[in-house]
Amino acid sequence: MVAEHFFDTSDGGGEDLLFSRIAESIELNGYCILPASMPDDVVLPLAQQARTRAQQFYDARVGRGTDITKNQFVRRDKIAWIDGETSAEQRWMAWAERLRVYLNRRLLLGLFSYESHFAHYQSGDFYRKHLDAFKGEANRVLSTVLYLNSGWHLDDGGELAIFDAEDNPITKVTPLLGTLVIFLSEEFPHEVLPAKRDRFSIAGWFRLNQSSYGRVDPQS
Repeated sequence: MVAEHFFDTSDGGGEDLLFSRIAESIELNGYCILPASMPDDVVLPLAQQARTRAQQFYDARVGRGTDITKNQFVRRDKIAWIDGETSAEQRWMAWAERLRVYLNRRLLLGLFSYESHFAHYQSGDFYRKHLDAFKGEANRVLSTVLYLNSGWHLDDGGELAIFDAEDNPITKVTPLLGTLVIFLSEEFPHEVLPAKRDRFSIAGWFRLNQSSYGRVDPQS
Protein backbone atom coordinates (compact mmCIF):
# COMPACT_ATOMS: atom_id res chain seq x y z
CA MET A 1 0.00 0.00 0.00
CA VAL A 2 1.42 3.38 -1.01
CA ALA A 3 0.58 6.24 1.31
CA GLU A 4 -1.23 9.32 0.05
CA HIS A 5 1.26 11.99 1.04
CA PHE A 6 0.38 15.37 2.46
CA PHE A 7 3.75 16.62 1.20
CA ASP A 8 5.24 16.03 -2.23
CA THR A 9 8.85 15.28 -1.27
CA SER A 10 9.97 14.20 -4.72
CA ASP A 11 12.07 17.36 -4.95
CA GLY A 12 13.97 19.55 -2.54
CA GLY A 13 11.11 22.05 -2.31
CA GLY A 14 8.78 19.43 -0.89
CA GLU A 15 11.33 18.39 1.71
CA ASP A 16 11.90 22.00 2.73
CA LEU A 17 8.14 22.40 3.18
CA LEU A 18 8.03 19.31 5.39
CA PHE A 19 11.00 20.47 7.46
CA SER A 20 9.46 23.92 7.82
CA ARG A 21 6.19 22.41 9.07
CA ILE A 22 8.11 20.33 11.62
CA ALA A 23 10.06 23.35 12.88
CA GLU A 24 6.96 25.54 13.14
CA SER A 25 5.02 22.90 15.07
CA ILE A 26 7.88 22.22 17.49
CA GLU A 27 8.36 25.93 18.10
CA LEU A 28 4.63 26.51 18.68
CA ASN A 29 3.50 23.31 20.42
CA GLY A 30 6.59 21.29 21.30
CA TYR A 31 5.39 18.41 19.13
CA CYS A 32 4.46 17.64 15.55
CA ILE A 33 2.23 14.93 14.05
CA LEU A 34 2.32 14.50 10.27
CA PRO A 35 0.18 11.69 8.80
CA ALA A 36 1.48 10.03 5.64
CA SER A 37 4.30 12.54 5.36
CA MET A 38 7.38 10.47 4.52
CA PRO A 39 8.43 9.83 0.89
CA ASP A 40 7.89 6.30 -0.44
CA ASP A 41 11.56 5.80 -1.33
CA VAL A 42 12.41 6.18 2.37
CA VAL A 43 9.52 4.52 4.18
CA LEU A 44 8.65 1.52 1.97
CA PRO A 45 12.11 -0.13 2.01
CA LEU A 46 12.25 0.37 5.78
CA ALA A 47 8.86 -1.28 6.20
CA GLN A 48 9.96 -4.25 4.10
CA GLN A 49 13.23 -4.62 6.01
CA ALA A 50 11.46 -4.50 9.37
CA ARG A 51 9.20 -7.38 8.43
CA THR A 52 11.80 -9.57 6.78
CA ARG A 53 14.25 -9.19 9.68
CA ALA A 54 11.80 -9.21 12.60
CA GLN A 55 13.06 -12.59 13.80
CA GLN A 56 16.47 -11.00 14.41
CA PHE A 57 15.10 -8.33 16.79
CA TYR A 58 15.79 -8.72 20.51
CA ASP A 59 13.88 -7.81 23.68
CA ALA A 60 13.98 -4.12 24.50
CA ARG A 61 15.21 -3.07 27.93
CA VAL A 62 14.63 -0.19 30.33
CA GLY A 63 16.98 1.87 32.50
CA ARG A 64 20.41 3.38 31.97
CA GLY A 65 24.00 2.24 32.19
CA THR A 66 24.48 -0.57 34.67
CA ASP A 67 20.78 -0.37 35.63
CA ILE A 68 19.54 -1.52 32.20
CA THR A 69 17.24 -4.51 32.56
CA LYS A 70 14.46 -6.37 30.82
CA ASN A 71 11.07 -5.54 32.33
CA GLN A 72 7.99 -6.91 30.56
CA PHE A 73 5.71 -5.07 32.98
CA VAL A 74 6.99 -1.82 31.42
CA ARG A 75 7.58 -2.70 27.77
CA ARG A 76 7.30 -5.79 25.61
CA ASP A 77 8.60 -4.69 22.22
CA LYS A 78 11.59 -6.08 20.38
CA ILE A 79 14.12 -3.79 18.72
CA ALA A 80 17.08 -3.62 16.32
CA TRP A 81 19.37 -0.60 16.17
CA ILE A 82 19.88 1.16 12.84
CA ASP A 83 23.53 1.54 11.84
CA GLY A 84 23.45 2.12 8.07
CA GLU A 85 23.98 -1.52 7.16
CA THR A 86 21.41 -1.45 4.32
CA SER A 87 20.55 1.09 1.63
CA ALA A 88 17.17 1.60 3.31
CA GLU A 89 18.87 2.50 6.59
CA GLN A 90 21.32 4.79 4.79
CA ARG A 91 18.48 6.75 3.16
CA TRP A 92 16.75 7.08 6.53
CA MET A 93 19.93 8.26 8.26
CA ALA A 94 20.63 10.75 5.46
CA TRP A 95 17.10 12.13 5.75
CA ALA A 96 17.47 12.49 9.53
CA GLU A 97 20.79 14.26 9.08
CA ARG A 98 19.23 16.80 6.70
CA LEU A 99 16.48 17.41 9.24
CA ARG A 100 19.07 17.82 12.03
CA VAL A 101 20.91 20.49 10.04
CA TYR A 102 17.66 22.28 9.19
CA LEU A 103 16.39 22.34 12.78
CA ASN A 104 19.73 23.60 14.08
CA ARG A 105 19.69 26.41 11.56
CA ARG A 106 16.03 27.29 12.12
CA LEU A 107 15.59 26.71 15.87
CA LEU A 108 19.19 26.83 17.17
CA LEU A 109 18.75 23.57 19.07
CA GLY A 110 22.39 22.47 19.00
CA LEU A 111 21.49 18.94 17.93
CA PHE A 112 24.69 16.90 17.65
CA SER A 113 23.69 13.42 16.44
CA TYR A 114 20.80 11.08 15.80
CA GLU A 115 20.22 7.47 16.84
CA SER A 116 17.29 5.20 16.04
CA HIS A 117 16.05 1.62 16.12
CA PHE A 118 13.31 -0.53 14.63
CA ALA A 119 10.59 -1.59 17.07
CA HIS A 120 8.26 -4.57 16.71
CA TYR A 121 5.17 -4.92 18.87
CA GLN A 122 3.39 -8.25 18.55
CA SER A 123 -0.29 -8.68 19.42
CA GLY A 124 -0.80 -7.65 23.06
CA ASP A 125 2.56 -5.84 23.39
CA PHE A 126 2.74 -2.36 24.93
CA TYR A 127 5.05 0.27 26.42
CA ARG A 128 3.83 1.92 29.62
CA LYS A 129 3.79 5.70 30.05
CA HIS A 130 7.28 7.17 30.24
CA LEU A 131 9.52 10.10 29.32
CA ASP A 132 12.38 9.68 26.88
CA ALA A 133 14.53 12.07 28.90
CA PHE A 134 14.44 13.74 32.31
CA LYS A 135 15.06 17.46 32.74
CA GLY A 136 18.76 18.20 33.09
CA GLU A 137 19.72 14.53 33.29
CA ALA A 138 19.87 13.36 29.67
CA ASN A 139 21.04 14.51 26.29
CA ARG A 140 18.00 13.49 24.25
CA VAL A 141 16.32 16.64 22.95
CA LEU A 142 13.85 15.54 20.26
CA SER A 143 12.14 12.16 20.00
CA THR A 144 10.92 10.85 16.66
CA VAL A 145 8.62 8.00 15.66
CA LEU A 146 8.05 6.80 12.09
CA TYR A 147 5.33 4.22 11.47
CA LEU A 148 5.70 1.34 9.01
CA ASN A 149 2.25 -0.29 8.96
CA SER A 150 0.03 -0.55 5.89
CA GLY A 151 -3.73 -0.81 6.19
CA TRP A 152 -3.90 -0.07 9.90
CA HIS A 153 -7.44 0.27 11.28
CA LEU A 154 -8.66 2.02 14.41
CA ASP A 155 -9.68 -1.27 16.03
CA ASP A 156 -6.14 -2.65 15.54
CA GLY A 157 -5.05 -0.66 18.61
CA GLY A 158 -1.37 0.16 19.10
CA GLU A 159 -1.85 3.94 19.19
CA LEU A 160 0.77 6.29 20.59
CA ALA A 161 -0.89 8.20 23.45
CA ILE A 162 0.74 11.56 24.18
CA PHE A 163 0.24 13.54 27.42
CA ASP A 164 1.19 17.01 28.62
CA ALA A 165 3.44 17.74 31.59
CA GLU A 166 0.46 17.40 33.97
CA ASP A 167 -0.43 13.99 32.50
CA ASN A 168 -3.48 15.32 30.71
CA PRO A 169 -4.16 13.49 27.42
CA ILE A 170 -3.25 15.44 24.29
CA THR A 171 -3.89 13.00 21.46
CA LYS A 172 -3.60 9.44 20.21
CA VAL A 173 -1.72 8.69 16.99
CA THR A 174 -2.69 5.80 14.72
CA PRO A 175 0.52 3.97 13.63
CA LEU A 176 -0.21 4.15 9.89
CA LEU A 177 2.48 3.85 7.20
CA GLY A 178 4.50 7.04 6.69
CA THR A 179 3.12 8.91 9.71
CA LEU A 180 5.82 10.90 11.50
CA VAL A 181 5.71 12.10 15.12
CA ILE A 182 8.33 14.42 16.65
CA PHE A 183 8.26 15.89 20.17
CA LEU A 184 10.47 17.40 22.86
CA SER A 185 11.88 14.45 24.78
CA GLU A 186 11.76 16.08 28.23
CA GLU A 187 8.26 17.51 27.92
CA PHE A 188 5.79 14.84 26.82
CA PRO A 189 5.02 11.58 28.64
CA HIS A 190 3.74 8.98 26.20
CA GLU A 191 2.83 5.32 25.94
CA VAL A 192 2.19 2.67 23.30
CA LEU A 193 -1.20 1.06 23.77
CA PRO A 194 -1.57 -2.71 23.23
CA ALA A 195 -1.72 -3.70 19.57
CA LYS A 196 -3.94 -6.42 18.13
CA ARG A 197 -1.59 -7.24 15.23
CA ASP A 198 2.09 -6.90 14.40
CA ARG A 199 3.09 -3.24 14.68
CA PHE A 200 6.35 -1.84 13.29
CA SER A 201 7.96 1.55 13.78
CA ILE A 202 11.26 3.38 14.04
CA ALA A 203 11.96 5.23 17.29
CA GLY A 204 14.75 7.78 17.30
CA TRP A 205 16.33 10.65 19.22
CA PHE A 206 18.21 13.78 18.27
CA ARG A 207 20.88 14.28 20.90
CA LEU A 208 23.15 16.96 22.32
CA ASN A 209 26.90 16.51 22.56
CA GLN A 210 27.36 15.52 26.19
CA SER A 211 30.61 14.71 27.96
CA SER A 212 30.71 11.86 30.44
CA TYR A 213 33.72 10.59 32.41
CA GLY A 214 36.01 12.76 30.31
CA ARG A 215 34.69 11.38 27.03
CA VAL A 216 32.48 13.01 24.42
CA ASP A 217 29.54 11.21 22.84
CA PRO A 218 30.48 9.81 19.44
CA GLN A 219 28.48 10.75 16.36
CA SER A 220 26.82 7.35 16.19
